Amino acid sequence: MKRAFFVFLSLFVIGLASAQSNTVDRSPHDHATTKEGSVVIKGNRVDYTVTFGKQPVFDDKGTVIASLFYTFYQKKGGTAERPLMMSFNGGPGSASVWMHMGYTSPKQLNIDDEGYPVQPYGVHDNPESILDVTDIVYVNPVNTAFSRAAEGVEEKQFFGVNEDIAYLSKWLELFVSRNKRWTSPKFLIGESYGTNRVSGLAARMQGSQWMYLNGVILVSPTPLGIERGGPVAAALRLPYFSATAWYHKQLESSLQGRTLEELLPEVEAFTINEFLPAIAKGGSLSPSDRLSIAAQAGKYAGIDAQVFLDFNLNVSTSYFWKELLRDQGLTVGRLDSRYRGLDKQDGGQAYDYDPAMSAWNHAFAPAINHYLRDVLGYETTLQYNLFGPVSPWNRDGDQTGENLRSALSQNPNLYLMVQSGYFDGGTDYFNAKYTMWNLDPGGRLQNRMRFEGYESGHMMYLRKEDLSLSNDHIREFVKTALEAAKKPSGH
Repeated sequence: MKRAFFVFLSLFVIGLASAQSNTVDRSPHDHATTKEGSVVIKGNRVDYTVTFGKQPVFDDKGTVIASLFYTFYQKKGGTAERPLMMSFNGGPGSASVWMHMGYTSPKQLNIDDEGYPVQPYGVHDNPESILDVTDIVYVNPVNTAFSRAAEGVEEKQFFGVNEDIAYLSKWLELFVSRNKRWTSPKFLIGESYGTNRVSGLAARMQGSQWMYLNGVILVSPTPLGIERGGPVAAALRLPYFSATAWYHKQLESSLQGRTLEELLPEVEAFTINEFLPAIAKGGSLSPSDRLSIAAQAGKYAGIDAQVFLDFNLNVSTSYFWKELLRDQGLTVGRLDSRYRGLDKQDGGQAYDYDPAMSAWNHAFAPAINHYLRDVLGYETTLQYNLFGPVSPWNRDGDQTGENLRSALSQNPNLYLMVQSGYFDGGTDYFNAKYTMWNLDPGGRLQNRMRFEGYESGHMMYLRKEDLSLSNDHIREFVKTALEAAKKPSGH
C-alpha cells in the first residue's frame, strides 16, 4: 500500500514538474515552437526547421524587463559550426519583416517581378534564400512585431541609439548560448536604421560579449553618425537624382542612351571634382561658373538648370521628388523612386505622400500576419507592429560608424559589405559610398570592404533580378569571410 502511494506521489510530482515546465515554456516572455519545412534554393532542396517565439531581455539583476519575438531558420543536419546570420530592420521602430518576407528567408511575400505588390496577399517559397549557406534569425526590438516591454517597465530605456545596442547585444549573447552557437561563424545584417544597429553591435558584442564576428552587411545604410552637412550633403544627392531621371527617361538623349553603369561614374566624378567644390565656394563662385555648374547639374538631374540657380545649387530631395515629373502631374517615391504618385495639386515644394511606402505597407502587413498566425500557427492577441511606438528616440552620441571602424580595425577577420539601390532617395547609394569611404579615412581597411549597387530602391531585393543578384552577393561575401577566417588571426 505504501509502495503504491509512493508510486502515485512520484508520478504526481513528475506530472507537476512537467506542468510547471510547460507553463514556463508558454510564459508570455519565454516560449518557442519549432516546425519543419523545405524549400528549393538554386535548384536544390533544403530541409529546415523554423523556431519562433519570444526570448526575454534581462536586466543586471536577472529580472525580465522585456521579451523579443524572433523567427529562427536552421538547415536540418547542420552543425554548430554552420554560419549564423543575425538580421535586423530599422526605423527605428520597424519590425524585422521587410528582409524576412522580402529578402533572405525561405519565404517571400507575393509580388511581381519588378517588386510591386499583387493580390491575393500571401507568401510563397523563396528560391533565392541564403538558407543554403547560413542559418538566419530575424530579431524584433521592443515595440516592434510582437516584442514588448514587461508590465510596469519604463520603455524609454530601450529607445535610443546606444540604449538599443546595449540591450540587444545581451539578448544576442543569450540567444547564441541557448542555441549552442558559440562556435558558429557569425554575421550581422541590417537594413536602413538597422545599419546603425548592427554597426554598433559589431563593436559592442566584440568589446562586451567577447563575441567576434566574421561579417557585417549594411543594406541601404544611414549616415552612421558620419558628418556630412553643408556643401557635402548638398552635392552627394546628384548621382541619385541622375539615376532616377534616367529611370523615368527625363535625361537628354546623349545620357539617356547609356546604361547606369556607363552614366553614373561620370556623374559621380562631376559631383566630387566640380559640383562639391562649387557649392563650397558659395557667394564667391563667379556668375559664369555658377551658370556652367547649374547647367551641368540640371543636365544630369533631368530638371531645368534654373532650379539649381534658384536654390543656390542646393536642391533638396523633397523638391526633386515633386519637380522631376511635375509637368506630367506626377511625383516620384522617396524609398523607391520608380514609384509614381498623384498629389492634390501640381504646385508646391514637396509631395503629399510617398507612393512607394504606401504600396509596401498594404502588402507586407497581411503577408507577415498570414504567415506567422495562419501558416506557422503563432497564437497571440497582440497586434503585429510593422512600425511600433518608439518615440522619443535618443540619437545623442551616435558613433556607430566609428564603432564599426573600430571593430574592423581590431578584428582582421571582420569583413563589410554595403548594398544599395540606385533609386533609393531615403538613404541614397552615393551617400552609402561616402559612408563606406569615410569609415576608413586612412584607406587601411578598404580591402575588406565591398559595395554593390542595384537597379532598385531602398528594398532593392523586391525586384526579382536583384533578389537573385543580391542574395548571390551575400553568398559570395560569406564564402570570402569564411575563407579569410582560415588564416590565423593577426597575420
